[in-house]
Amino acid sequence: MQIHKPYMPKDSAGKLAGYFMNSPLTMLLGFTLLAIGYLSLEIMPREENPQMVVSGSTVIVALPGATAKEIENVIVRPLERKMKEVLGIEHIYGMAMDNVGVVNAAFYIGEEKENSNLKIYDKIMQNADIFPKNAMQPIIKPLDIDVDIPILSVAFYAKDSQKMNRTQLYDAVKKIQHHINGLPNVAVTALKGGHKHQYNLEVDLGKLSGYNLSMGQIVKAVQALAYNVPAIKNKTKSNQIVMMGVKNAIESVKDIENIIVAQYMGSAIHLRDIATVTHGYDIQNFHSATISVNENGKFSAPTSQVTLTVSKLKGTNAVIIAEEVKKELEMYKDLLAKNGISYSITRNDGERANEAVNELVYHLILSIVIIAILLIFVLGWRESLIVTFTVPAILAITLFVAYITGQTINRITLFAFLLSLGLLVDAAIIVIENIHRHFHSLESEHQDIDEILIEATDEIGPPTNIATLAIILTMVPMAFVGGMMGQFMKPIPANVPVALVASLFIAYIFTPYLAKRIMKRPNHTKEGHK
Repeated sequence: MQIHKPYMPKDSAGKLAGYFMNSPLTMLLGFTLLAIGYLSLEIMPREENPQMVVSGSTVIVALPGATAKEIENVIVRPLERKMKEVLGIEHIYGMAMDNVGVVNAAFYIGEEKENSNLKIYDKIMQNADIFPKNAMQPIIKPLDIDVDIPILSVAFYAKDSQKMNRTQLYDAVKKIQHHINGLPNVAVTALKGGHKHQYNLEVDLGKLSGYNLSMGQIVKAVQALAYNVPAIKNKTKSNQIVMMGVKNAIESVKDIENIIVAQYMGSAIHLRDIATVTHGYDIQNFHSATISVNENGKFSAPTSQVTLTVSKLKGTNAVIIAEEVKKELEMYKDLLAKNGISYSITRNDGERANEAVNELVYHLILSIVIIAILLIFVLGWRESLIVTFTVPAILAITLFVAYITGQTINRITLFAFLLSLGLLVDAAIIVIENIHRHFHSLESEHQDIDEILIEATDEIGPPTNIATLAIILTMVPMAFVGGMMGQFMKPIPANVPVALVASLFIAYIFTPYLAKRIMKRPNHTKEGHK
């Protein structure tokens, strides 16, 4: 009589199957994986595109009174030479204009932002002596792709431009901006196209000559009350000089008109005697925008607007931030309507990100259903049910790992899941197919079901491990792709290998466990099996 020896697993696949097949913790582990996967999907920050590391800085140096040619020779070129000494800079762009020079430095994609900004600052400060004596302190403005690119834009406009001018519209939106800037995870808010309050002085050159005065005397008299008066160089075509920027020192046009600029034959000469003072907006601000509203199928005439842009902090959820801003705007809707102001959301990356993520999740579920249907015809509905369960479990592990490593869920992350979906079921299909074969084999007639499941899983362990490793290695080179494309496609080599490794553990742990409880072992006869 031949004594049957129990099968001893040689590979990790069989050992995992044997350990978890009868463990009461296996089902708890399965539900836990599904739960953390669902929570990760819900709480992971959502955005349309993945986070990219882009470094760069803009250096601005002003030299009042210098021409563009002088700025090029004494500011831009020396600054460009010094910036070339900074390690990691890919491109340098210089611009020379009257009174100011601007040099932009772009680092290689992937260079760490904080270190890059520090390199620029150190280089400029160490070589501050290369600038002319009258040059102003350099202004260094780092590039921050998370802050500089807004996720939400809101256009505010007056229903009746005759009742509300540009400056009044700007003041109203400015108050709303202050409250929105205080919302959680909002990085920066900015107003575009707005015009601030300003008193404009138009000096009559004829009267100026008649009183034997100079523009220097006028400027000094105004500077005694105001701190912000820009340089005045040229007269207008109508032989008038326009002074801009006086603010925070007077309260009305009359206050400016009563400024004493000089004494003439014992009498005071007031500003109103030689200039026309008006209360308007900063006419030197050439940045403006208009909006046409579609009402009842017809577009209204273009009207001035002020655009409020909102940027988020890095790694935060664009969907939640956009919704919070919309709720904040709803609180001011009645007040704005009372003042004759309407608004329109012209850009909402949070909504677009949510739509993109939801659409890809839908296609992901659809793909799982299609795989399940195909497996029904190939292996049977019980086997199909087992393989179908493994897919969400694998994705749950991958989502959780992505969450704890600080990734966001975006189009490329979900594309990586879709890309690897066909590969994820390979291990489970191989295990279940081998179990199916053993169940229908006459040689396994005298084996108990636990031994069959362990042996079937253990047999396919080495080749499945090697095949999965080979697929993972094909993804590794993608992690070393440089430039913008490498940053954009980074979620693929970061998530696909994790999903493939998870597919092995899920196949070895849960496939035998579910097979024991769902699959039926056929009855064998002396002639064969059925």
